[in-house]
Amino acid sequence: MNSNQTENRKPKFDATTTISSDFGIFGIPLSEQECKLVLLPVPWEVTTSYGKGASNGPRIIREASEQIDLFDFETKTAYEAGYFMKPVSDEIMNKSKNFKEIAQKVIALKTEMSSDTATIEKLTAQVNQASRELTDWVYAETNKILKAGKLFGLVGGDHSTPLGAIKAICENHKSNTGESEVGILHIDAHSDTRKAYQGFEQSHASIMYNVMNMPIGSKPKKLVQVGIRDFCEEEYNFVQSRSDIKTFFDIGVKQRQLKGESWSSIAADVISELPQKVYISFDIDGLDPRFCPSTGTPVIGGLSADEVFFLFNALAQSGRQIVGFDLNEVSTGEADEAEWDGNVGARMLYKLCNWSIVTQQK
Repeated sequence: MNSNQTENRKPKFDATTTISSDFGIFGIPLSEQECKLVLLPVPWEVTTSYGKGASNGPRIIREASEQIDLFDFETKTAYEAGYFMKPVSDEIMNKSKNFKEIAQKVIALKTEMSSDTATIEKLTAQVNQASRELTDWVYAETNKILKAGKLFGLVGGDHSTPLGAIKAICENHKSNTGESEVGILHIDAHSDTRKAYQGFEQSHASIMYNVMNMPIGSKPKKLVQVGIRDFCEEEYNFVQSRSDIKTFFDIGVKQRQLKGESWSSIAADVISELPQKVYISFDIDGLDPRFCPSTGTPVIGGLSADEVFFLFNALAQSGRQIVGFDLNEVSTGEADEAEWDGNVGARMLYKLCNWSIVTQQK
């Protein structure tokens, strides 16, 4: 069934349909072929250095998703287009565990100020190679989904995971000049623009540095950051030096609000910086930590759920089109389960899916 047939068919279910765990996500009883939007789970957290459990994100989001009522006040019956999450790859999960152990050895040696540079360099090279292979896999899987005529979303994993996806999305939306038409709306507590962190070239702390240094045609037209409140001087100088990056630092946003400015006005400023086509890269720690206490690197401050939902709505109302997205760093922490984090993650993911569908219809 092609994408046009999927869009035009009458829905085979409604909000009263019995939910079954046999289907991809949100209990939507449609196959991958029948769904308009396909989610790629990437259970990877190799370079995380503080908290842990991000590789469990796809699982706990999937489990929590069955509790969501499908009808949505803002987007109504957008779900009828169908959402499907591919199975979580055991191979990727096992590689993540194996290479995280290696990465932790590197971090420990550096913390101890070890003089064994040969071992550090050898292990670092292994982690970097594994990360490149993961990026290549995500890139290939993303292109398969796009070529099938589907909308794309990625569910991580740590925030290093969408590099290959962003590259594929940008390459699939080029102008006549060969440049990508896509802008990134990046919601995060961290700038993620370190050149490398602990020597890991594709660290979760380097995702946006890597994204913005891809070749013309593979990199986005603009990066717009919101919620940023934890960054080093190198990152600050980097984002300030680039005309294709606009950062709304969290402290600046909070100061505007404390002086009486509305979130509506600030959201309009954020959206005005974006081109017509938008990819949303959402690290859950962009939220106030009360919404995501188990995330790997929580930081005080941040956005409320209502502010994020308002921003998505305003983005759609502006006439812009969401061409892809990722949601990362929903974690279990030290425990095997984190019901609250999974619940919040599932609801954020559902809004991302719904608004992606709605913006295709404008």
